[in-house]
Amino acid sequence: MASSRQIEQAAAAWLARRESDGWAGTEQAGLDAWLAESTAHRVAFLRLESAWNESGRLAALGAGQAPGAAPPRGQWGASPLDRPAPARTSLASAPSSAGGPPDLARLVFAPRRQERAASWPRLLAATFAGVLVLAGTGLGAHHYFYGVIEQASYATALGDLNRVPLSDGSGATLSSDSRIAVSLSRRERHIDLQRGEAFFEAAKDPHRPFVVSAGPRQVVAVGTRFAVRRDGPDLRVVVTEGTVRLEASPDADGHLQPTTLLPAGSLAIASRNGVVVRTGSVADAERFVDWRSGFVTFRDTSLAEAASEFNRYNARKIVMGDAAVGALRVGGNFRWSNVDAFVRLLEQGFPVRAEAGADRIVLHSL
Repeated sequence: MASSRQIEQAAAAWLARRESDGWAGTEQAGLDAWLAESTAHRVAFLRLESAWNESGRLAALGAGQAPGAAPPRGQWGASPLDRPAPARTSLASAPSSAGGPPDLARLVFAPRRQERAASWPRLLAATFAGVLVLAGTGLGAHHYFYGVIEQASYATALGDLNRVPLSDGSGATLSSDSRIAVSLSRRERHIDLQRGEAFFEAAKDPHRPFVVSAGPRQVVAVGTRFAVRRDGPDLRVVVTEGTVRLEASPDADGHLQPTTLLPAGSLAIASRNGVVVRTGSVADAERFVDWRSGFVTFRDTSLAEAASEFNRYNARKIVMGDAAVGALRVGGNFRWSNVDAFVRLLEQGFPVRAEAGADRIVLHSL
């Protein structure tokens, strides 16, 4: 797998070739294929392209162009002083009155010779150097000093799943109605779970911990497979491979909170009241992430909890009509996209009556 430096160099080479003369359709096809290979390729190219376009605007201003009117390709360094000068009268040839001194009224001094505009390879190198200088201020300072090499956000709509490959070889699978923000640096791989649930396959890298933050808590791993879910103020962590560390921010008094180690097969629920851990087999843990293959699995689960799980994936909600129906216990493996089949099974095997509407299904006990 190419390093971040190699990707940056490849992106710079593609951009330099595109901005030179003779760019052909076959070369564009090659660039498109390279961009499609990896998110890291697209991020690197777009970042350099943005810097290149910004340098074009600066060059246009420096060349005396009107704002927003960039000079044509190959003319980035040109200025009005590079244009051919109008015919001038030299001191030797200036007409003079007979027998008198030369007439200096039409004398124009020639402008100092300007160096030729830099060729595109040198200009491109200068542009990238300028980007490093600009990185020392504002938001760019964070990128420069902390070595951020990739930033992106990903989200899913209700009922959708999405697996996102990361440039370090890791992967994240977003569940329904979920959102993450990714920030990969040379020190840390950081994921902010802003909404919903995601399953992470962290590539092993002992020098760069894989950190998933969710509110005041964070899950730290090196090379593992685990899922993190936000349920309001609560957090659920399921570990299917390796070991992760569940940490919390200091409390209001600045006291450090205890750290919890979670081996494979663990299910942890973190709330305001603390952390509850249940340890079982990896197979037990896997059933909590069956949503990746389109299923939800219940084992002696209350109908109210099962309905809540279905509602995570469907716009048409299952609603409890009374407390008695919500307390019924159910089990089985069901497709989360098929609410109607689940409700039919309830009516056939339980004392349940369903009242179906356009946007919800109300369950009543018999």
